[in-house]
Amino acid sequence: MILGALRRCFVCRSRGELGSCKDPFTFNATDVINERGVETSPCASGWCGKIVESENDVKEALKNPFNVSEYGVATQRICLQRGPSDSEDRCAYTKWQFRRVLMCFCRGDLCNSSANVKPFISLIAFISVLPLYRLI
Repeated sequence: MILGALRRCFVCRSRGELGSCKDPFTFNATDVINERGVETSPCASGWCGKIVESENDVKEALKNPFNVSEYGVATQRICLQRGPSDSEDRCAYTKWQFRRVLMCFCRGDLCNSSANVKPFISLIAFISVLPLYRLI
């Protein structure tokens, strides 16, 4: 079994108070089964992303990129085709679809849910799969 095959990302989009993709994002893999507009998707690259774009600019999002509540702020969670060139998890300004946005990159299973758990998710996935690998 390949560890990369286990990696999934949350996929959704919300604007302002509408939808379930906004912060705080409190879902886990089993919660999204019954949540309209939020799903988990396999991610070949293993890199997930969170994009925060504001009608007023991204200044509000920088105050706390994982808890944005400004009206008009769009939050999107996606699977990325590839991660950053330095393979580091982080949040940074970037151009996306011709707009300046705050984009957060993380590598690991469902890591684009919240900032607090992303370093631990990949470690837990690795530790849980390691015993299976030794049995093969």
